[in-house]
Amino acid sequence: MKRSLLVIGLLLGMWQLTSLAVPLADALSPGAKVVLKTPGLVAFWTFGEPAGQPRLSVGAKQKHALQEVSGPIARVQGGPFSGYAAELNGTQYFRIPYAETGDLNISGPHAQVSMFAAVRIIDLKQSRTIAGMWSEGKGANDDTGTRQYALLMNMPTYGGPLQLTPHISSEGGVTRRADGSAFPWCADYAASVSKVPEEEWCTLGFTYDGKYIRAYVNGVLEARPLDPVKDKRTDRYFTSEGPSGKDRGMNPYYHGRGIFRYDAKLHATTKPGGGSDFTVGARYAVGSMLREATKGKFGGLAVFNRALTDAEMKRLHDAANIPALNQTR
Repeated sequence: MKRSLLVIGLLLGMWQLTSLAVPLADALSPGAKVVLKTPGLVAFWTFGEPAGQPRLSVGAKQKHALQEVSGPIARVQGGPFSGYAAELNGTQYFRIPYAETGDLNISGPHAQVSMFAAVRIIDLKQSRTIAGMWSEGKGANDDTGTRQYALLMNMPTYGGPLQLTPHISSEGGVTRRADGSAFPWCADYAASVSKVPEEEWCTLGFTYDGKYIRAYVNGVLEARPLDPVKDKRTDRYFTSEGPSGKDRGMNPYYHGRGIFRYDAKLHATTKPGGGSDFTVGARYAVGSMLREATKGKFGGLAVFNRALTDAEMKRLHDAANIPALNQTR
């Protein structure tokens, strides 16, 4: 009898897991298949799961479960890839602990990364976060951060007010000039021409090919040359420490030093907080996870371990069918 009950319990558990996974996979839109077929996919979240459940990645070798922080995160109708979206209210976010990041932990001197998101952002009055492995520390001149890569918004310090500002860090902490002198912050980010759309669905993305960071708004890379005064980038780091002693540009922006890799032994003293979690909708900044948390809907998020082409980024944008979403919001 006990054995029969055990078997029944195991079968029930398997049915419950299957009942969660199969309908979600079956409900994916044709556009989702475009994302799944894009080479280099590490993780793709469609946010179709109900509140109270981890959001599970689909389509790649490793499965990544986004854990809710600060209570259940609402599922609402109207996403591009599963028919649903996760709605963040500025007091919640998703995370994957550093030890569980697996192949999301993209790092090293030759690393490449791309990110694509379908979102509806509200209240962009201050810096906000889409996603990434990006722990900044407690404020200006704090070099204990373990930044790697992130898709951020509204960073006016070095010329990105209300714009899309994808970041890459080779130091983890603050940016350093060629002579080793330090900035108070990480200064390595591209900045779009367009402002991030508010109160409407859009796609946001970036690529890093080991040299240049590129920002995409609604599938388009808008070339933006450096204007040192207007962009608050008069420092020699920006104007003469780029390729061949020239400037670094704005979009594309030249970085070229790889992505920080946390080493528990090497950084035990200098970065005691450990490696950065992968987070969605928030990041550790100025000593807080929620100070710059995002408000809005997340309908899709994908990470790749290579730099997508302009055509691929446009294809992902088209797959999200943004005009249809904005007609029904």
